Amino acid sequence: MRASLVSSLAVGCATALALPLSLTAPTPAAAAAPGPRLAPALAPTAPDAPDADVAGSTQSLPLEPLAPDGPRNRAGGRTAAGERGLTRSEVRPFSLVGVVWDDARAPLDGTVQVRSRSTADGTWSRWRDVETHNEEHGADPGTVEDRGAAPRGGTAPLWVGASDGVEVRVRPGQDDRHDRHERAGELPRGLRLELVDPGREPERTTSTRAMGAPADGGGGGVAAPYTHYTGYPGYPGYTGQFTRPYPVGGHTSSGSGQPGQPGKSSQSGKPGKQGQSGKPGKPSRPSQSGQSGPAGESEKAEQAVRKATAAAESAGANAELAPYGVSSIPAQTHAQTVASLHKAPGAKPYIGARPKIVTRKGWGADEGLREGGFSYTKTVKAAFVHHSATGNSYKCGEAASVLRGIYRYHVKSMHWRDIGYNFAVDKCGTIYEGRAGGVAKAVQGAHTMGFNSDSMGIAVLGSYGSTNPPAAAVTAIARLTAWKLGLFEANPKGKTTLTSGGGNRFKKGSKVKLNVISGHRDGFSTECPGKRLYGKLGTARSASAKYQGRS
Repeated sequence: MRASLVSSLAVGCATALALPLSLTAPTPAAAAAPGPRLAPALAPTAPDAPDADVAGSTQSLPLEPLAPDGPRNRAGGRTAAGERGLTRSEVRPFSLVGVVWDDARAPLDGTVQVRSRSTADGTWSRWRDVETHNEEHGADPGTVEDRGAAPRGGTAPLWVGASDGVEVRVRPGQDDRHDRHERAGELPRGLRLELVDPGREPERTTSTRAMGAPADGGGGGVAAPYTHYTGYPGYPGYTGQFTRPYPVGGHTSSGSGQPGQPGKSSQSGKPGKQGQSGKPGKPSRPSQSGQSGPAGESEKAEQAVRKATAAAESAGANAELAPYGVSSIPAQTHAQTVASLHKAPGAKPYIGARPKIVTRKGWGADEGLREGGFSYTKTVKAAFVHHSATGNSYKCGEAASVLRGIYRYHVKSMHWRDIGYNFAVDKCGTIYEGRAGGVAKAVQGAHTMGFNSDSMGIAVLGSYGSTNPPAAAVTAIARLTAWKLGLFEANPKGKTTLTSGGGNRFKKGSKVKLNVISGHRDGFSTECPGKRLYGKLGTARSASAKYQGRS
C-alpha cells in the first residue's frame, strides 16, 4: 500500500514536470538518514520544462563492401580487398562519428578513417583516424549490465564538429592477437556508421532558495525530488534504499514493485544487485510506430512522463548537494566541505574542497535515453583516468556537446545503460557529472573493464597520445579526486587492492595492487589514457594529496 502511494505521488511529480501545467507537487517526508549528512540543498524557483529540443539524434548507416576501384585512401592507395565503408554521402547534420558492430567481444583489427563536410563552409576535411581498440571500456564480463542489452562492439567516438556530409572506410588488418574471435584479415560482422547530433545547448538553471521554501513567501511547496537516499555507499549505516516508482528508459520493472536497493558488487562472478527492482531492461529505443492522433499523442505523453521522471530521479541523486534541477553543484571551501561531513568536533579528515561540478542537467543529458535506476558498488578505492579519444579539435564552449554526443553514442549505439564514465573533464578544467546516481555516491561505471567495482572513472575529453594535456585538466583531476576519494578515506598517493572482474591483462578473481589514482592502462592492456596524459598522473597524485591536507 505504501509503495503504491509513493509510486502515485512520484508519477504525479513527473507528470507535472512533463505537462504544461502550473502545479506544485507535495514534498515527500524524508526519513532520517544514518551516517553523515550534508548541508541542506537549495531548490529552483520553479520546475523546469523538459528540454525537448536538446535531445539530439543518431543516424545509423550500414557499411557496405567498397569497390576495388573506389576512391583513394589517406595514403593515396586504392581500396583494398575486404574493405567496407561509405562513399561520399550527404546526410542530416551531425557532429560526432563512430563505427559499431554486433559482437562486443570481437575487436576490430584494422583501421577506420573518416572525413566530413563542414556545415559552415562546405569544405571536406582530411582523412582522420578513428581509435579502433575500444573494447577495454564497458561493463565487467558476465555482469547484469554486460548481459542486459546485447552491447555492441565499437570504436571510440570522434568529434568532427558540425557536418552534413561523410565518407568512411574500414580496412582489415593482419593483427591476429584476437583470432579466437575472427580470422585474421576479417572485419567483425554488422558494421554500421553512427552519426550523432548532440542537440542544442540546454538552458542554465540557478537558484538561491532553500529546498522546500515557498516560492512566494507563503506556505506553498515546490516540486522536490521524490527519490530519497539514506546515506552514501561506503559510510557506516548506509542502507542504499531508494524509490523508483515509475519505469524509465523504455522498460518496466518486474518483481513486487517494492523499492530496489543498490547492492554490493559481487567478486565471485555472480552479478551484483542493481539499483532497481527485478531484472534489468534494455535501454529505450525511439518509437518507430509513426502513429498520429490520440494514440500517438498518448505515446508522446507517456514518453514525456518517463523522461521527466528520469530527470527527477537523476537530480534527486544530488539533492543533498545542490538545488534540485540546477545546472551545477557549487564549489565549497575546505572548511565547508569538512563541515558538511558532520564529523566529530575537532576531527580533521583528509579531504579536498568540493570543486564545482556541472550536473547532467547542466550539460543537457537526455535522461530518457538511459536505463532507469542506478547501479552502485560498495566503495571507491581507486580512480581510473582515461582520455575520451574524441580528438582535440573541440572548443571549451563545445565540451557539453561533446559529452552529449559520447553519452548518446554509449547508450544508443553501443547499448550501454548510461554513459560509461563517472566524471568528465574538459581541456579548460571544467568538471562534469557523468553516469547518473549521485556525484558523492559509489556509482558503478563502465569505464575500465574488469575493474568497475570499487572504483570511479574520469575521462579527460580529447586525445593525449602525442599531445600534452592542458595543465587545467590535470589540476581538475587532482581537485576532483582529492574530494571524491576523500569521501571514502582513500589516499591519492597510496596503493589499493582491487579484484579483477576479467580482462586481457588480469584474470578474473585476481587480486591486483594498483595506485589509488591509476591510468586505464594499469588495469587493461590499452594505450588509454594516452602516453602524455599517463605521464602526468604522478603530478595529479601529489597535487590531490596536497589538496587533502596530506604531506
